[in-house]
Amino acid sequence: MASQPALPEESLVEAKESLFAVPGIHCAGCLSKIENGLPSTPGILSARVNLGAKRVAIRHDVALTPPDLKAAIMALGFEAEPLADPDQDVAAAESKALVRALAVAGFAAMNIMLLSVSIWSGAEGATRTMFHWLSALIALPAVAYAGQPFFRSAWAALRQGRTNMDVPISIGVLLTTGMSLFETVTGGAHAWFDGAVMLLFFLLAGRCLDSMMRGRARAGVAALLKQTAPGALVLGADGRSQWIAARALRPGMRMLVAAGERLAADGRVTEGESGIDIAFLTGESAPVRVRAGDAVQAGAMNVEGPITVEVTAAGPDTVIADIARLMEEAGQGKSRYVQIADRAARYYAPSVHLLAALSFAGWMIAGAGAHQALLIAVAVLLITCPCALGLAVPAAQIVACGALMRRGVLVKDGSALERLAEVSEAVFDKTGTLTLGRPVPQEIDRIGQQDQAILLALARASRHPLSNALRLELEAREVVPAPLDEIREVAGEGVFAQHGGVEVSLARPRSIVSLFGLVSEYRRGDQSVLLSFTDAPRPDAVETLDRLRAMGVKTLIASGDRTEALEEIARATRTTAIGHLRPADKLALIGRLQAQGEKVLMVGDGLNDGPALAAGHASMAPASASDASQLTADAVFLGDRLAPVALTVRAARRTIAVVKQNFALAIGYNVLAVPLAVAGKVTPLVAAIAMSTSSLIVIANALRLKGAVK
Repeated sequence: MASQPALPEESLVEAKESLFAVPGIHCAGCLSKIENGLPSTPGILSARVNLGAKRVAIRHDVALTPPDLKAAIMALGFEAEPLADPDQDVAAAESKALVRALAVAGFAAMNIMLLSVSIWSGAEGATRTMFHWLSALIALPAVAYAGQPFFRSAWAALRQGRTNMDVPISIGVLLTTGMSLFETVTGGAHAWFDGAVMLLFFLLAGRCLDSMMRGRARAGVAALLKQTAPGALVLGADGRSQWIAARALRPGMRMLVAAGERLAADGRVTEGESGIDIAFLTGESAPVRVRAGDAVQAGAMNVEGPITVEVTAAGPDTVIADIARLMEEAGQGKSRYVQIADRAARYYAPSVHLLAALSFAGWMIAGAGAHQALLIAVAVLLITCPCALGLAVPAAQIVACGALMRRGVLVKDGSALERLAEVSEAVFDKTGTLTLGRPVPQEIDRIGQQDQAILLALARASRHPLSNALRLELEAREVVPAPLDEIREVAGEGVFAQHGGVEVSLARPRSIVSLFGLVSEYRRGDQSVLLSFTDAPRPDAVETLDRLRAMGVKTLIASGDRTEALEEIARATRTTAIGHLRPADKLALIGRLQAQGEKVLMVGDGLNDGPALAAGHASMAPASASDASQLTADAVFLGDRLAPVALTVRAARRTIAVVKQNFALAIGYNVLAVPLAVAGKVTPLVAAIAMSTSSLIVIANALRLKGAVK
C-alpha cells in the first residue's frame, strides 16, 4: 500500500468506514490501482476492494464526506456511487447487464453472418447494397449496446489521461464499424459489420465467464451465512421470553434453544444438556455432547434436548461469520486467469492496431490512395481478430464439460479445468467425502427378532442420527415394530420405554468405549448389547486414490474427526491422515502445501471445508455436500462413487492438451495470414472468411474431446 500521510490522533479515533459501488472493477489491476491509490489521498486510512462484489470499503477520517471519497475514486479513473445498503449486489446487476449485451451481440452476429453469406455467394448491385444496409441496421444498434462495457471503461480511462485494455478494443470495433458504414453509404463492394460484432461477442463471453465464477463464490458465502437462525427466544431479567432478531442479539443475553433449532449466535451453555450437530465446523458425523459451561457456535443444530445459552458473540463476530470471511478472502486469490487475459489483451491488441497503422502508412508512402490503404488496414484488423484465439479455450471447455456432465460430473466453471489439469496433490476430507457420511449399524443379525422389533420401536421415537441409521436398517429388513408403553426420551441419555412390563432402552453406553467410534447400547431388563456403527467408505475410495497416485497426484486426508476415527480409512487407502482440523487449520494446511509448490485439489463436503475449497488451486464436492460447499467447489460429482474425481483430473489434462493444439492452430493461422494481409493480397472479404474458417477449425478440433472423456 502507498504511504499514508500522518493524521491527528483525534482523527484516527473518529475514523469511519464507507462503502462504494464501483462497477468498473473487473481485474486484479483495477484492484491494485484502487487499494494502492486511495490511501495517498489525505484523510483516507485504507481501502479494501471486494473484486467479486465490485465494492470498495474505505476507512477514512470522519471529516471526509461521500462526495470527497467519490471524487478520490473517480480521480483514479473509476465511476463510483455511495452504497448505503451493504446487501445490495452490484456485481449481480452488472452480470445481468453483461449477459444481455452478450445475447444482443450473439443474435446480431448470427443474422449478419447469414446476410454476409449471400454477399459472399456473389450478390451484386442493388441486392448487395440492400444486404449491406440490412447488416448496418442490425450492427449499429448492436455495437452501440453490446459495446457499452468496453466504451464506458475506455472513456473513463482516457478522461483521466490513462489507458487500459478496453481502449484498443474500442478503437478496433469503432474503426471497423465506421469503415463498414462508409463502404455501405458510398456503395462499396465490402462491409465488415460481422467482424466487429463477432469480436464483441467473444470478448463479452470471456467477461461473462469470469463474472459467473465470482457470482458462485458470492453465493457460497451467502449460503454459509444462511446456516444461522434468523433470531432467538431470549430470556429477560424478569423471567419473560421474547423473540429477538439475530442482528439485535448482544453478549450477555440468554437464548432458549429448543431441540431441532439452530443457534443464532455463539455462546456458552448455562443450563441443560444436549447433543449438537457441528458438522459445519469440525466435520464430525456424530452430535457432540454439551452441558453447562461448554461453548457452542452459531449455526449449530441442537438435536436432542432444550438448553439455555448465554450469548458471547453475535453477528459478524461469530465463528460462522469468520468462516465466511475466510471463504471470501481465499476466493480473491483465484484471479490469475483474469490477469493472464489482461496481459494478453494489453500486448496483443496494441500490436494489432500498430500493425494496421503501419500497413496504412506504408501503403500511403508506396503511393496507394487513402481508400486503398484504409481497406488494407481494415483487412489486417479483421484477419488478426482473435476469434480463433478466443475460441481456443472455451470451445474445448464446453465440449469437455458436456462430456463430464454425461458421466455425472458438473463442472461449474470452464476455467476450472485448467486448474484441475495442474493439480499435484489431492487433499480429501473424510466424513461425507471418502466415506458416505451415513452411519451404518453392524452385526444386527446377532440380535434376535423380538429384540429387533423392540429396537425399531425405540429408534422411531428418536431423531438422533444413530437412531435414524438403525431405523433405516431395520425397516429395510422389513422388521415390524413391537408395541411399547411409556416411551420417553431423556436429553443426552437416550430413549426409554416399557415392553411387557420390562424396562427397555436405546441409550448412551455406560462403558468408556463410548469415547471411541459410533456406539449405542440396547438394554432389555438386565441384559445389554453394544451396537456399533461405521461410516462406510465410498465403494471405490481405495481404487480412486490409487488411480490418482498413478497419475502423479499425491494424496492426503485432512479431517476434523478424531485421530482414532481416521486410522482405519488411512490404512485402507495407504494415505497419510491429519485429524482435529478446524476450518482455519485446513486453510492453513492448504497454504503450507501451496507454499511448497503444490497445486492442491481440495475435495470436501461440509461447511467446515468451505474456506479450504475456496483456497485450493481446484476443488470438488459430492452432490451430498452442503449448499455452501457445492457453490464454492469448481465441480460437483453425483452418486456414491469417488471415481469421478480421478476421471475429472484425467479429462482436464486431455482438455488442456486440446487447448494447446487450438492455440497452435490459431497462432499458425495468424503467422500465415497476417503477412498476406499486410502485403495487400487479402481483401477484407477474404479476411472475414479466413477468420471464420480458423474458428471452425478450432471448434472441430475441440469436438474430439466428446469421445475422449472415459
